[in-house]
Amino acid sequence: MPVYLLGPDRSFPPPSHANEDGVVAVGGDCSPQRLLAAYRRGIFPWPVEGFPLLWFSPDPRCVLAPTEVHVSRSLRKELRRTKLRITTDRAFQEVIDLCAAVARPGQTGTWITPQLRDGYVALHERGFAHSVEAWEGPRLVGGLYGVSLGVGFFGESMFARIANASKVAFVTFLAQLVRWEFQLVDCQVQTAHLQRFGAREVPRDEFLTQLAQVLRAPTRTGRWELDVAPAQALAVLDAASGDISER
Repeated sequence: MPVYLLGPDRSFPPPSHANEDGVVAVGGDCSPQRLLAAYRRGIFPWPVEGFPLLWFSPDPRCVLAPTEVHVSRSLRKELRRTKLRITTDRAFQEVIDLCAAVARPGQTGTWITPQLRDGYVALHERGFAHSVEAWEGPRLVGGLYGVSLGVGFFGESMFARIANASKVAFVTFLAQLVRWEFQLVDCQVQTAHLQRFGAREVPRDEFLTQLAQVLRAPTRTGRWELDVAPAQALAVLDAASGDISER
């Protein structure tokens, strides 16, 4: 199947036009307008070295319902005793830079190019991209960032400088999304790490149906503030899911 070459009008072909690797289109810029157009179609950018900018809509798609998150026994203990302070939108640029810089097992380099970084920073300035930060005293030790539209959050990347920092930030953030009645976290591609939280793969058509539903709700733009602390997150998530198996 041919892959669509993007032009200046920032439109995208239907996700069903993706090839077997999930590539929908190539080229284009990383402007906030184009990024928003992509996410609204269920498409996300993923630069690959040696190629023009690639835009993906994989089949299947990895998703997580905030009300169905699974928190392991060991992570529950960590949440109860952690001294980390979790915030949102306090250090977006630092979070995205650390997502690009902090090494991960089995991974070399980063897909977060300077152009893509600038696009997400511009989205953040417009109130559509958000960061979650984990602080140990004054030091930023973990975090994640992504895009929000309607009652959906589209996760992009996370990092940790100390053990469990990104996990504590993620679970606390998921509890906040439950309070805000978010329905969908797009995890894009399945990993063992996400699977442990309860993320699952669904057919692309099912994901696009969920996407259409979450986009019907107003988008919570602007700077976000948490009203859930790590120690409270478990109660919020357990009340939403009814899961007490790991207590």
